[in-house]
Amino acid sequence: METIVISHPHHFQQDSLPPTILALGYFDGIHVGHQRVIRTAVELANKNGAVPAVMSFHPHPSVVLGKADHNWTYITPLEEKKKVLENMGVERFYLVKFDHVFAALDTKDFVDQYIIGLNVQHVVTGFDFSYGKYGKGNVETLVKESNGQFGQTVIEKIEKDGEKISSTLIRHFLKEGLVEELVPYLGRRYKLNGTVIHGDKRGRTIGFPTANLDTEEYSLPKVGVYAVEVYIDNEKYFAMANVGYKPTFKDDQKKPSLEVHVFDFNKEIYGKSISVTWLKRIRDEKKFNGIEELIAQLHADKSKTYEIIHSLQ
Repeated sequence: METIVISHPHHFQQDSLPPTILALGYFDGIHVGHQRVIRTAVELANKNGAVPAVMSFHPHPSVVLGKADHNWTYITPLEEKKKVLENMGVERFYLVKFDHVFAALDTKDFVDQYIIGLNVQHVVTGFDFSYGKYGKGNVETLVKESNGQFGQTVIEKIEKDGEKISSTLIRHFLKEGLVEELVPYLGRRYKLNGTVIHGDKRGRTIGFPTANLDTEEYSLPKVGVYAVEVYIDNEKYFAMANVGYKPTFKDDQKKPSLEVHVFDFNKEIYGKSISVTWLKRIRDEKKFNGIEELIAQLHADKSKTYEIIHSLQ
């Protein structure tokens, strides 16, 4: 997959670009609704001999427009998004830098420059796609402003249990720690990647060594203890993860951290990137009165993790 980063104004010439079928949206999480939009574009492109493409934006518009703070985290950060899109058959990824200049573009200019101007023959969007200054553009205005120069497919709302499947809903599940309920919404279990960094090394002194992970821009689930799977050098291991502030040992940690205790594993993995797949939440994080109480709870957590793993097999 070719990634093409675009800053406004761009200087691409329509006649120098291949005919393209374009899935258009932000696509954080690439949930089942997003997948239907993207797969429709890929199928249409393959059927019509065009290039299957996706256009997305970075950073998140909510950050640029002041609707969210700069500590915004992603369900699917950019590098992970690229991998997922490539696996879905996307051949060209237009990544538009979202800034105040681009945000001020009126709807007609967006269509002329970023759809017609990129030689897009057909656009696929979700039913609630918006574009242009103040988000005034929608699927209806897209038809009017196309001037018949490209076709359009709109993917209707996809619901589960009466609720629209959306990135907002997935964030709600993560905030509540309901990781096991994400599968029908994401079409997969929630997964994140992190680099193993040096921590306090306290876990190894009590028989529960942990890998502390720098998860960069990923959205972490609710603070607590979870049963998880991890992949290290393409090998799967079972583990339990702690998202939290380590209150037994610290009282000044400002931001939650992630550490995993990998079962039956004793290799040095500092600097490696490992993948964490979330299975189920076990309990809240809590402060213990001493090391012995903590160790007893960790043994109970490990037993509970094995119960969860066996129930899923």
